[in-house]
Amino acid sequence: MKHRQGNVTARLMAFLLMMGLASFIQVGTAIAQGGGAASVVTLHGDRTGAPMSPFIYGQFIEHLGRCIYGGIWAEMLEDRKFYFPITADYRPYRQLEDTRFPVVGASPWQIIGPADSVTMVKEDAFVGEHTPRIKAGAGIRQRDLATVEGKDYVGYIWLAAPQGGASVEVSLAWGQGDAARQTVRIKGVKGKYQKHSLKFTAGAGTEKAMLEILVSGGDVLVGTVSLMPADNVRGMRPDTLALLKQLGGTMYRWPGGNFVSGYNWRDGIGDRDRRPPRKNPAWTGVEHNDFGLDEFIDFCREIGTEPVIAVNTGFGDDYSAAQEVEYCNRGTDTIGGSWRAKNGHKKPYGVKYWCVGNEMFGPWQLGFMQLSHYVQKHNRVAQAMWHVDPSLHLIGVGSFGEVNSKNDPDQKYHWTEGMLRECADYMNYISEHFYRGRTPWAPEEPNLIGHVNLLRQSIIQKAQGHRTLQKSLGLLDTRPVPIAMDEWNYWHQPYVYGELGCAYDLSDALGVAVGLHEYSRNSDIIQMAHYAQTVNVIGCIKTTKTDAFFDATALPLMLYRHHYGSIPIEVEGNHAAAALDVAAAWTSDRKTVTLAVVNPNREAKAVEIKLDAIKPQAKGTGWIIGGDDPKLRNDENNERIKIVEVPVQWEDRLSVAPLSITLVRFPVD
Repeated sequence: MKHRQGNVTARLMAFLLMMGLASFIQVGTAIAQGGGAASVVTLHGDRTGAPMSPFIYGQFIEHLGRCIYGGIWAEMLEDRKFYFPITADYRPYRQLEDTRFPVVGASPWQIIGPADSVTMVKEDAFVGEHTPRIKAGAGIRQRDLATVEGKDYVGYIWLAAPQGGASVEVSLAWGQGDAARQTVRIKGVKGKYQKHSLKFTAGAGTEKAMLEILVSGGDVLVGTVSLMPADNVRGMRPDTLALLKQLGGTMYRWPGGNFVSGYNWRDGIGDRDRRPPRKNPAWTGVEHNDFGLDEFIDFCREIGTEPVIAVNTGFGDDYSAAQEVEYCNRGTDTIGGSWRAKNGHKKPYGVKYWCVGNEMFGPWQLGFMQLSHYVQKHNRVAQAMWHVDPSLHLIGVGSFGEVNSKNDPDQKYHWTEGMLRECADYMNYISEHFYRGRTPWAPEEPNLIGHVNLLRQSIIQKAQGHRTLQKSLGLLDTRPVPIAMDEWNYWHQPYVYGELGCAYDLSDALGVAVGLHEYSRNSDIIQMAHYAQTVNVIGCIKTTKTDAFFDATALPLMLYRHHYGSIPIEVEGNHAAAALDVAAAWTSDRKTVTLAVVNPNREAKAVEIKLDAIKPQAKGTGWIIGGDDPKLRNDENNERIKIVEVPVQWEDRLSVAPLSITLVRFPVD
């Protein structure tokens, strides 16, 4: 599903009238004719802040839940490399069992035939710890696959027959009986592993399809299996990619997050079918290692974004981090560069931005350590990375106010202060993270206006705290270390779209817009922000097994990315008394002015606009995101919240609808 612009239908006309947006409908009408007492704001066109970095509109993806597998990656099969042993105790779902997207905690492959007809062979395993051996007359199946009627599916299977001459039938079944399945027959399976192609066309749409593998004529070893929709883009879901391109995120941070502290990046390179499956080190389920470093770079190039790679400073070390840089950025005369070339990528990737670790202050983090020890590790890792490529921009681990006295009784400073004191010369940015919302650690739901301002409050706390701290350390005026807010978002329960897969509503969208306003007000000290996490999990795009759609929070991220200016304009006024958040900016060429208003109230509000050193032309463009209920949500079947684009005419009074984000943009004389 995509947001729709223009083409105001009769239904939308009624919606706009109901929501007080009628003044936006026709070309030539004023911005609004709101009545009643108005808030008064003045836009000072000659008082501007530091230009906003485009990287404020960054994103973050982690190997968690359905962010990569089930979200970005198109593989339909769970545990396709047989990390879990196949047993007669078929009970694959061990977590989130009662949800639409349960988590596999045991083998999702079911034995067809006697319990002893499938054994796990460790000797000369194709990949990982073991390989299933299936006796003649038996087989295995995987249930709960989703198909779309008439859609093509492609894949492959690696097979070997120890005695030779066996046959295998691989079937995709979307119902009962022979008429509801297609079968690929593979005869004469040889003693050595061979790869065999699969192709099916589904005759019906269902979420209960099955892939069955049946053996005859002798025992067969199954190395790996893969099944994807035929329209996959080099292994990625085209529906997700289409939305990501519309979203326009400027920078993507990967692979974590907590995940990175237990991740060996070398597991994710080379022949995809020979990459070892692992238990996800930080979260649940299996890490297939199908989406590794090369796939991440391909992903970034496909959607046109800047990559940011986090290195492992948990269980990892300086040598591994430096070799990862070598793999990405050095020539084929180096060990890492030669591996990259061997894997089909002779030209260096030139990855410029790198995170040195993630949240190493927290006991939830694999390999977390005392501040006095970690500052030494950070500096050692940073030096090793810069030795390989001195042009890197490094992001250090910060956490303003974090003091872990229980685990570090001798800690003298909070974490960010200690990092800036000891490591400022070994980083270009320092990270900060925050999450707010209805979570297990904050179950009380605040009032609507309070909820909308949660993100803003955290941004202010981080920005003001850094200004004060860095000034006291002599950094602010000489060599400031900008903030990379490389994880930020609301975080709610319940989880609808798998592990940490919460659904967002209109109130969250309003809060994200207010957060973006606050980033523009603090553009001097905050130069990166990565919304976490883009797909499923706590992300702004959600997917089912066959569809993808924008969650509510995607809309302000997309709207401001494409239409808000980049040079903040000072706004003065009494709008805060009416709980309005007003921000304004020039475009980079100063030929266009943008004004944005977030109204979290349940009634329309009027704003009187005064201009200083700004002369807008008569006609411009407006965009509105709104609705009649703060709990309004999108899902795969209903686009209840959308971006509406309309022509507008300048007036000095703007009426903003209840529960809305309004952005207007005018060329200037």
